[in-house]
Amino acid sequence: MSSKISGPPNHRWQLPPRGLDPSSRGAGTTPGSFARLPEIGGPLAFSSPDTPGMPQPSDKTAWDFMPPDWTQRKDGSWAAPAGFVPVTQLEHARLGTVTAEMRRVAEHEPHLTPEQVRDEVAAGRMVIPANKVHLGYRLDPMAIGRASRTKVNANMGASPVSSGTDDEVEKLEWAERWGADTVMDLSTGGDLDACREAILQNSTVPIGTVPIYAMIIGRRIEDLDRDAVLASLEHQAMQGVDYFTIHAGVLREHLPYVKDRLIGIVSRGGSLLAKWMLHHDRQNLMYELWDDICQLMRRWDVTFSIGDGLRPGGLADATDVAQLQELSTLGELTERAWRHGCQVMIEGPGHVPFDQIEYNMKLERSLCHGAPFYVLGPLVTDIFPGYDHITSCIGATAAAYHGASMLCYVTPKEHLGLPKKDDVKQGAIAYRIAAHAADIALGIPGARDRDDELTKARAALNWKEHIALSFDPDTARAYHDEDLDVDTDFCAMCGHDWCSVRISREITQFVSGKADEYQWDLPKVSEALTAGQREILEKRGVLAPEEIHRLASKTRGAMSAAGSQPADCHSDVADTDKAQTLQEVTLEPLGDQPGR
Repeated sequence: MSSKISGPPNHRWQLPPRGLDPSSRGAGTTPGSFARLPEIGGPLAFSSPDTPGMPQPSDKTAWDFMPPDWTQRKDGSWAAPAGFVPVTQLEHARLGTVTAEMRRVAEHEPHLTPEQVRDEVAAGRMVIPANKVHLGYRLDPMAIGRASRTKVNANMGASPVSSGTDDEVEKLEWAERWGADTVMDLSTGGDLDACREAILQNSTVPIGTVPIYAMIIGRRIEDLDRDAVLASLEHQAMQGVDYFTIHAGVLREHLPYVKDRLIGIVSRGGSLLAKWMLHHDRQNLMYELWDDICQLMRRWDVTFSIGDGLRPGGLADATDVAQLQELSTLGELTERAWRHGCQVMIEGPGHVPFDQIEYNMKLERSLCHGAPFYVLGPLVTDIFPGYDHITSCIGATAAAYHGASMLCYVTPKEHLGLPKKDDVKQGAIAYRIAAHAADIALGIPGARDRDDELTKARAALNWKEHIALSFDPDTARAYHDEDLDVDTDFCAMCGHDWCSVRISREITQFVSGKADEYQWDLPKVSEALTAGQREILEKRGVLAPEEIHRLASKTRGAMSAAGSQPADCHSDVADTDKAQTLQEVTLEPLGDQPGR
């Protein structure tokens, strides 16, 4: 429970129970998170309060699904058989070892100790996707789980009609720049092997694949057999892939539940395996081979991302029997993978009405014993193609608050085509917003610290620091300078007389805007736009080319000259009429300075 005062004496409201304050410094006046108090080491970790009727967490963990040849000591710890050599992060954790990868995770997650990371991995509530081969390249280990911050995945990959290896490596680097914590290579065209190899060699984040795409290159899905499945998995594991999506939960008995869906099966892997089952009149090949697949993946510590082949492709099919039957099977497959010592996360639905998101997240928590949930979106409406990065990040925020550990981004090109470089940026940023918003709401310590620093800079009207603290400083600076390329004590939205932030700052009784580290001298001509900032404004198509050129060609010499004679701003003008004129022309006289 937060220790902050919930209201003055005789107040008429009562705040709900609260979790931790996401500010490590207790900044501001907010009472803190309305999430549960965290239970690191328990099934809830950072979690939202349950709406009545929600499924309760499973009382089991990976400790309940140990290999049959391990023995439990009297003190509750486990002993591996003689000669056993641990390979996976899960096996090391079960033996009490803190690996170098766990220590690195704790550096990324300062609210966790290495021992807490180990214990969460041992319980199956956290995974560290780190193939032994990929660790020999540039991989920087990270974790996915409810005790860690919410992660974001970016999908990419060449298709039969678009892109290639060089394009995908460029998009990989772009996705990493804009905050992707993992990347999935979903290539279905071109040289899949070379593209995958190039991505692995160049990535600092874990790489996932859907191996069935490569399995059917040069063959019909109907011809897929045991040898082809295992050979393809082994090849990709040896290349260094960190996690595999395997659609083993789509069973023959689930297919009748799909026949009345508006959009059937939208998962590529799920639809391919459904066709295989119907052709051979057999159970899902991946389900039949599950134990063999587990043994193979264990050798390189490839993490399972058990696929949701029957996820809904539209709101009309969400939370239906087919989807939930498959989810129950994913729980069974999780238990079997844990017995083999494999790390597991579960993939979740892509189109879910907002009111059903909490149920979906908490049902997985129950059926899959707290294994990390990795969800696509979900999209909360279907009628905004071209804007599905927005429709989905709304659902993604709710999903992360209610139980998802990783969010698979959606770009503006979703449902329409292969994302290009700017689509990757827009999708990654939308999902960074969703993940960050959820982490703050969950009360993860320190999650709000940067927000508070930006708020202090904004309150001080310190535009330089305000923009530097933003996630995308180039866009923030370009948008600011598009209207007013002087950093002064108002912005072009309100102007001087109406600026509430400026007025609050001037009220001596308020602390607003008075943080010592953000005080600065007003006004200042901003620096010239960079090439990237200029490109942002050119794409907007709002300013004339010559005006953009003016903003981009300001020299340091001109700025120094401007500094010797302060630029006019509304605050420096005594005559009210002159000040209003100045505001209307947006400090146009600055454009007449030499060298501009």
